[in-house]
Formats: sequence, C-alpha cells, structure tokens
Amino acid sequence: MKPIMTTLALLAMAAPATAEVTPNFAQTPPSAFAWAKSGEKAAFARKAASGGKVVGGKISATGAWPWQVALLIGGAPIGPDAQFCGGSLVMEEWVLTAAHCVHMQDAQGNWGDLNPQEVSVMLGSNIIAAGKGEVIAVKAVFRHPDYVGTGFDNDIALLKLTRAPRLPHQIIQVPDAAFGDQLDQPGVVTVVTGWGLVEGGVHPEALHETEIQMLDRAVCNQSLMAARTDAAAEGFGYAVGVLSLRDEDAYQIWDELVGRAPAPMSPNMLCSGTFEGGKTACSGDSGGPLVVPLEDGTYIQAGIVSWGLTAKSGEGCEEKALFSAYTKIAQFVPWLDQVINENP
Repeated sequence: MKPIMTTLALLAMAAPATAEVTPNFAQTPPSAFAWAKSGEKAAFARKAASGGKVVGGKISATGAWPWQVALLIGGAPIGPDAQFCGGSLVMEEWVLTAAHCVHMQDAQGNWGDLNPQEVSVMLGSNIIAAGKGEVIAVKAVFRHPDYVGTGFDNDIALLKLTRAPRLPHQIIQVPDAAFGDQLDQPGVVTVVTGWGLVEGGVHPEALHETEIQMLDRAVCNQSLMAARTDAAAEGFGYAVGVLSLRDEDAYQIWDELVGRAPAPMSPNMLCSGTFEGGKTACSGDSGGPLVVPLEDGTYIQAGIVSWGLTAKSGEGCEEKALFSAYTKIAQFVPWLDQVINENP
C-alpha cells in the first residue's frame, strides 16, 4: 500500500484500543475526548503502569475488542480478501483509522482520498465472512490535512458513518495530550489487534491479537537509522570511488548526510514491540487500534497501526522485527474534536 523505501522498506499496517466509558458531548462540549478530572487521569496512569506478561499472537475470543472494525472494499463480496485495513469505533458514528488507509495512489500515480462509496465498515463480529456482523456505509472521509502519501507522519483519519451500529458494540476512549505522554513510557503493556497477514502471508477470517509493550522511541530511531546508514553506505562508497574523493572529504560529507537525515519516528508516533521480536503488526492491520490494558479490565487506545518493516523478500512483514510504529493519538485530539464538532 506504500512505496518500498530501501532495503529496510517501511510498510503500511494496523493496531488496537478501548474504554468502557462513552464520551458525552453534553458534559464536555469543547472536546468529545476530554478528561473531566485530573484525578481520573492519574488513576488511569497508575493502572496503565501495572504491566503484565507478553503473549504471542492468537485468535481473539468471540466478542473481544468490541470497538474493532474492519475496512472493506466498497461493493466487494464480504470476506478476508475484501478487508484492507482496520479501525476503531471512537463515537457512535465515527471510526478512527490511519490516513494511509484512505489516501492512496491511483494507476496514473496521482494521490487522492477514497470516495465514501469505495469503502464500508464491518463491525460486531471478529470473523470476516458473509452473514457475520453488520456492514455500514461511510458518509464522509476526513484525512489529516498534514498527511502526505509519500510519508508516515500525521497518519490519522476519521470516517463518518451513515448511521450508528445496531449490533452490540463498544466505543474506545482516547487520551488527551498529558495522559498520552504518560502512556508513552517504555514497559507499558499494549495490545494490537487486526486481520493483517499472518504466517505464510495469509489473510485470516478471524481477528488476531498480540500483547507487546511500549519501547523508547529514541532507541527505536537509533536502530532504524543504523540499518538505514548500513544500507546507504555501499552506494555512498561507490560514489566516493567514482568521484575520487579524499577520505577526509568523504567522511565529512557522510557525517553531514547522516546528520541531516530525519528521524524515522517523529514525536507523533509511538514505538511498540518486544525485545525478542516476532510480535508485530502487518499488512491489513493498518488503521487498527493499539490499546493499553488497565488493571480494572478496561482499555484505552493509545495508537493507530501505521507502519513497520517489510520482509527481505519484499512481500509480507519482517517476522523478526522488534517493533512497529503507531500514530500517537493524543497528539491529534484537537483535530479530532474539530472534525467531529463541525460534522454532527
């Protein structure tokens, strides 16, 4: 879904989120996602820091993750092949997803947003199959204005549904900026869910889940930059030879190039994975929720599955990857509020 970029190509993907409390516009008119009391945020923070063990990917239980939705190709027969991204229900008629799920390149190379009729949303079932769950049409697509198709920053979008779901469901709470920073701490346990590619490159019918943890974004960036510079060094060495540059000049140019390279993960992103690797999001998971489990059994959505690493073959995902990148939702709450309040 995204152009491959170097040997360490970055590929589109997806994750999870949740909360039992439905935002109430009547109580919080400025923001659908505002926290009424600072003490409430502190209580959530204490719960989030309680930790937990990491488990491998597995099929989700029936009824689990009731805010999870699947984005389907509009008009296509319902099944795994129609699913291309995930999302989460954050209001009765609003789905949160990744911008790269709704902003794509056509056959002529032109970038543009999907028309509402080109996508539909399925929820109410963890199985993507005919006769399961309910499919709801999309009324409008809202991509973050600062997202561009050739990058990964500001990878967030909202879908306005034509109606509220009729089947049992649940909306997921999202954090404000201050609480979002508290969740973005190494060691905080997270859960990513989706219908993305599994082993063997197969699109599953059943929703899968994996428990991972927040990692230090600076450490993730160091790892990514090291791999990028290794990939670039061979070509640079060839150029040095062709141009007959002196060693000292070559080193100076190289240092300047590396110094100017932007960090792969911006402050608008979360890094989540495991030190052992092998637990991450993949193609088709994109746009899904990355949630933090709380000790009272509820969840809060911290991130949106955004991008990760491709396998060396260029197909599927790197099964040994230590981490993936997720959009940090807390950075975008003002934009979410604006879109929702301006489009009742």
